[in-house]
Amino acid sequence: MNWLLPEYLSDALPAEAAQIERLRRTLLDHFRVHGFEHVMPPLLEYLESLLTGTGHDLDLRTFKLVDQLSGRSMGVRADMTPQAARIDAHLLNRPGVTRLCYCGSILHTLPANVSVSREPLQLGAELYGYAGVEADLEIVRLMATAFAHVGLPLARIDLAHAGIFEALVNAAGLSETQENQLLDFLRDKDEPAMAQFLEQVASPWREALAALPRLYGGAEIIAHAAAVLPALPAIDEALARLRHLLQQAPELPFSIDLADLRGYHYHNGIVFAAYCPNYPAAIALGGRYDGAGEVFGRARPATGFSMDLREVARLAPRQAGKKAILAAHAGTDAALAAEIARLRRAGEIVVELLPGETSCEAPVCDRKLVAVAGQWRIEAILED
Repeated sequence: MNWLLPEYLSDALPAEAAQIERLRRTLLDHFRVHGFEHVMPPLLEYLESLLTGTGHDLDLRTFKLVDQLSGRSMGVRADMTPQAARIDAHLLNRPGVTRLCYCGSILHTLPANVSVSREPLQLGAELYGYAGVEADLEIVRLMATAFAHVGLPLARIDLAHAGIFEALVNAAGLSETQENQLLDFLRDKDEPAMAQFLEQVASPWREALAALPRLYGGAEIIAHAAAVLPALPAIDEALARLRHLLQQAPELPFSIDLADLRGYHYHNGIVFAAYCPNYPAAIALGGRYDGAGEVFGRARPATGFSMDLREVARLAPRQAGKKAILAAHAGTDAALAAEIARLRRAGEIVVELLPGETSCEAPVCDRKLVAVAGQWRIEAILED
């Protein structure tokens, strides 16, 4: 049984690995032409760096160990976003806007749901140093065009704003424990439990909090929310930012869900979740997390998104792979070796048979290299 892997971990076999690698190159190149620089943080870091400002959820998902060199607690990254924030704040230390992108394996103690791996391949992009809503718009558009680039359509992009719930909780004077209880009810859409909980909350905050699960739908929800929620400055600003996104990107399939507060203890502005057809979970998540880098000595406005490239590769259309050319073993045949090298430089896959081999199993060869009258020719391999 030594060949078995732990639960929710898997190998990527040749076809899947080829699809993942093609999409990785395509998407990182897409980010590059938009000015996002590629960074490659380490798999392990000290826990203080990995978990700072990320909330309790990420702590529970992080594998922990002791560094044999320093004796300090380390973690296997469960999210690359804090690492990108550290690089921006402490290593690059640029005064203006910085755009970073990344792609690498992360590891979770438990799977996010029963259908995904505990080792997602996280690919994402982050924009630091700009607090205006234009940065949120750039990030959302980058995400949407990334999916269009790989031929995976988006059914909808749900928008919310963490500041609305925070403003209501603060105005109602709820304790941290009460805030977390209410957050759980909202995430589960458990309106009966929420109604019972809110009996202890004074008006008008009780009614406003109770309305959040019903504030979802199209662009009209912004006006409806402005009518039913208290006129707090933080709420007015949040709704204005959401309205700006809707107005500036009419081509995107936006919807509103003001009760979508996943990552609430990490995000503090506009948040979004992208969904593709026939897939129940969000295919990409993102949002604003201003203050990133504060623990590293420099608080910065920040917004970004990430996706699991394994899941994207599973859902995205596959391109037919190029088949190979079969060649005899060159050995000391300099002319044959030179022709094989020429074909490979031209981008062809050439499988050179080893001595004693008569055929190859994979990659599939549909042509063969033969010498005819002193000239090299590529002929089709006829099936039996």
